[in-house]
Amino acid sequence: MKYYIRLLKFLKPYLAAFSVAIVCMFFSAAFSGVSLGMIVPLMDKIFSHQEIVISRSLPLFLKNFITKLNILSPSELLLIIAWLIPLLFILKGLFIFAQSFLMSGISQKVIRDIRDKLYCKLQGLSLNFFSKARTGELISQITYDVGLVQNSITEGLMEFVYQSLQIILFLGIVFFIHWRLAIISLILLPLVVLPVIKIGKKLRKISSRSQEKMGRINNILYETIAGIRIVKAFSMEDYEVKRFAQENNRFCRLIIKSIKRTIVLSPLNEFVGALSAAFILFFGGREVLRGTMSAGVFTLFLGALLSLMKPFKKVTNIYGLTQQALAAAKRIFKILDTQATIKEKEDAVVLSCFNKSIIFERVYFNYGEKEVLKDINLEVQKGEVVAFVGHSGVGKTTLVNLIPRFYDPYKGRVTIDGYDLRELTLKSLRDQIGIVTQETVLFNDTVRANIAYGRQEARLEEIIEAAKAANAHQFIVNLPEEYQTIIGEQGLSLSGGERQRLAIARAFLKGAPILILDEATSQLDSRSEKLIQEALGRLMQGKTVFVIAHRLSTVKNADKIVILDGGKIVDIGRHSELLSRDSLYKRLYEMQFHPVK
Repeated sequence: MKYYIRLLKFLKPYLAAFSVAIVCMFFSAAFSGVSLGMIVPLMDKIFSHQEIVISRSLPLFLKNFITKLNILSPSELLLIIAWLIPLLFILKGLFIFAQSFLMSGISQKVIRDIRDKLYCKLQGLSLNFFSKARTGELISQITYDVGLVQNSITEGLMEFVYQSLQIILFLGIVFFIHWRLAIISLILLPLVVLPVIKIGKKLRKISSRSQEKMGRINNILYETIAGIRIVKAFSMEDYEVKRFAQENNRFCRLIIKSIKRTIVLSPLNEFVGALSAAFILFFGGREVLRGTMSAGVFTLFLGALLSLMKPFKKVTNIYGLTQQALAAAKRIFKILDTQATIKEKEDAVVLSCFNKSIIFERVYFNYGEKEVLKDINLEVQKGEVVAFVGHSGVGKTTLVNLIPRFYDPYKGRVTIDGYDLRELTLKSLRDQIGIVTQETVLFNDTVRANIAYGRQEARLEEIIEAAKAANAHQFIVNLPEEYQTIIGEQGLSLSGGERQRLAIARAFLKGAPILILDEATSQLDSRSEKLIQEALGRLMQGKTVFVIAHRLSTVKNADKIVILDGGKIVDIGRHSELLSRDSLYKRLYEMQFHPVK
């Protein structure tokens, strides 16, 4: 229940509107009671021509009111009631509309706030969180799980408050008229409550499992749609269809289980209601036959008691709905409670510019129990080009990812101009760094927006200048709408070389003094590679550059070539120096350019 209480805290900004909605619910419930109360004069005075009799002592104002009703003639009373009925239902309808409108608006705003907070939290989490999480499941939590919470707040909270007011009203009527009969009628209530609680617990478990299944479905959708070329290239359409159908079927079975347990509550309530009605009919009928209660009052008692069944039924359904929402809320709050491993100090220093050097001092890093970097010591002066070479998996990318603080070393430190990176604000640090990776990340937006990502205020002239420097302007002007052309998801409407040149243009526009290049020319044709090499050459001028090298031909002119093996730096030197001695670099170079046949 703690998760539901935490959900309700999102109502705090809307307490004024919520309070007005509660008042509207109170009046609409009251008008329901008044409408039902008209049964008494209709049955006793108008149709039976008898006096209204209640088998208990009444407060003075009620005695006087009933006395006035008994004095009125049946025709006068009928006229009054004929006028009151439409008036009451108009007022009741207005209050119901107001409460529904207010609560729907509140719930939509609460769900908007939850989605915003959840997305904001995801943006603030460190990369190690995303390396473990599944993209499809995260999407499911923002869409499907939040949708379940929405149902709980819209239908659940509104109905719970309104139906609770109805229950209090009708219980007040039956206890006021004849408390003994009321107790007899309600003695079977535990027969309803206990199964509801038991079924509710099962619903929460089923809902939790169904949300996990929906996460897997979303994950399959994301992977197969994003990787549709690979699916088709390997003729795996039938396999993926079968895999999706299996997960979809498992999800369907869980939903059917949930529905079965939910709908069983309704006939159970009706059965208990029928038992209560049989008892009341017997004991209440004897009161009417003795003359201690008029037929109209007994009919009101029976009507109020039967009216209790609808709100009781809705409250039990709400309980089941709430259990599903609690399972979703648990998953939502699991993300909201996750702490970012990369945190900024309260008194963090703003790095205004990069002037001197970047130093790795006895740096160790691991992923879980796997140690990736061991005792890394390296100093890079401003303006140097440093290349990292080694077999796949030796920690090259991890090492450069420490510079923008995507990760922190568990031992040792990385400094920039003498500042430990952990002492700097993340924004000021990352503003000094431009990144061009092998896997180009573009957004389903215009060419202009993609180049200006991170500098949205940039003028078109600046964007065009960056595109020209990146050898991208020529192909951009040939696009249907030039710089306003939408490039599609991940820029799939462009070739690999064109996407890479947009990423380089983005780095040009940022103009950061530190540049990280993760082999930006791999898997390209010779013409695209030449254009990109020219663009990168211009981009690297006057910058401090960290190059992750897979093709050793791209690092010949580096000021330093750092050789990594087993997570350690095993050699450092220039291209000619490393080739002149028996080094790992020499062996790697010979493997690439003089492979054994």
